[in-house]
Amino acid sequence: MKVLYTTEAVSTGGRDGQVRTADGLLDTQVATPKELGGPGGATNPEQLFAAGYAACFHSALRLVAGKAGVAIDGSTVAAEVGLGANGAGGFGLTVALTTSLPGVPAEQAEKLVAKAHEVCPYSNATRGNIDVAIALA
Repeated sequence: MKVLYTTEAVSTGGRDGQVRTADGLLDTQVATPKELGGPGGATNPEQLFAAGYAACFHSALRLVAGKAGVAIDGSTVAAEVGLGANGAGGFGLTVALTTSLPGVPAEQAEKLVAKAHEVCPYSNATRGNIDVAIALA
């Protein structure tokens, strides 16, 4: 694979610390959510993953729709990320992607979303590793 872009982020303090990208555009505190016994009050790795996956999948969808000549103005992608014990002493993730394509017929929307799932780097990275559910709103 020819790498087209590389970036870096550094964490200090893990779930209760800070993350910062090399260019400084992302520089934020992270905290364990209250639901996991932490203090909350800051973003967490699951929220960052959800935001990244939603944006990446939406970009893949826009690419696929553009190639198909389909306008998807007003479209949205929501990513819900779950964290749980994996039964092997560690933890795992689940993802539910919900896409809204106003004005696009359901059958066509399903095909576009399926193709985007083939193209999206996050989908390719997670395929076979975590459960990813895809739905239309």
